[in-house]
Amino acid sequence: MRLENLRDASLETMAEYFKVDVSNVVLKRLYTLGLPNKKSESYRYFPMESLLSTEYETLDFTPLEVHQKEKIEILDGQVISIPPYVRVYYTHYDDIDMEHYDPMYYLGHLLNPRVIMIEIDGDRSIELIHRFTKPNALIHYRLVIKNQANRHTTLYESFESTNAQGSLVLHGYDMVVAPDSTLRVIKNQNIQNDAYTCVSSHHYKVSRQANLVLQSFDFGNTAALDLFKVELDTYATLDAGHLLYLLGKTRRGIVSQIVHKGEHSSSKQEAKSILEDDARGIFDALIRVEHSAIHSKTVQNSKAVLLGEHCYMISKPQLEIYIDELEASHGATTGQLDSKQLFYLRSRGISEKEAKKMLIIAFANTLIDHIKDARYQEKVQKSFEETFYSHTKEST
Repeated sequence: MRLENLRDASLETMAEYFKVDVSNVVLKRLYTLGLPNKKSESYRYFPMESLLSTEYETLDFTPLEVHQKEKIEILDGQVISIPPYVRVYYTHYDDIDMEHYDPMYYLGHLLNPRVIMIEIDGDRSIELIHRFTKPNALIHYRLVIKNQANRHTTLYESFESTNAQGSLVLHGYDMVVAPDSTLRVIKNQNIQNDAYTCVSSHHYKVSRQANLVLQSFDFGNTAALDLFKVELDTYATLDAGHLLYLLGKTRRGIVSQIVHKGEHSSSKQEAKSILEDDARGIFDALIRVEHSAIHSKTVQNSKAVLLGEHCYMISKPQLEIYIDELEASHGATTGQLDSKQLFYLRSRGISEKEAKKMLIIAFANTLIDHIKDARYQEKVQKSFEETFYSHTKEST
């Protein structure tokens, strides 16, 4: 399958391909937006056109046997294990965001008319493992996650691959954070040596007085892009932190929209990026405060450290505000390690090489330390340090 073939297809041809009626609203939305190209704002700095023009093997959906384990496991887009306290099943999903900016969000829903529904009861900490084993394949699936009102949930997700070189993974979430609840999502994704390319497109709906915490940790030398949209209701809050550590010639990062819809909603978005070699990092983030969201608060900040001579950071924090009654700030800095801090450490007898290591690790830890669950903090710390020290060893 070559996704590029859909670019110039008629609405009728696309409807036939996806086996839907031409009146399907998701199909019409994809047709209107069109597949990403070099002029697409969200994909301007990411090689999406080359991915769409690649020929991929398509995978047949044959339900696999599901085992009961302590973790949710998804193998090449299919559920193979679930814990006893979580309901997981396949179903049609109609509550699709019809104002999403990303055409791949709609492509994902058309490719996956049945989503993986995950319903979480009570206060829970859940681990989700994504495993990919098919080479040169188009691996696509979508998940819907719902929690309960007045409950606190933590979802920790990690990614593993074996022989998945050349594959394109298209996946994403639709998450509904129930009123008066808290949902923490911790993503630990370390992709090395062109294991696979991942493009993820998400939609988060944060209900009244609910809290969403998004913590994403992306490491490695392989291309990936995370695109998401968050909608905040009255008194809803978002705390988003993103850490990138990129190597080689990879292009990787975050494209986001945070939309304040309700009064007294608040958001904080902090991105930190560490770039080595010829890597290119992406932080393209818009926060929009609508007329209905008076007395809202929003803070957005991006900091990047460039360690390679040819690495490059695209940092675009943006505010779009339609009211006066709010508190808002944003900013971005890109540069080298702090010379004064380096001088201080060297004055204490520490070599320049070790001093740089200490400052890089301290920079990353400012976000890693925000993970409240010590188990998951340790996992992310280990993932970062393994990538960092292995690259440092190769560079010497």
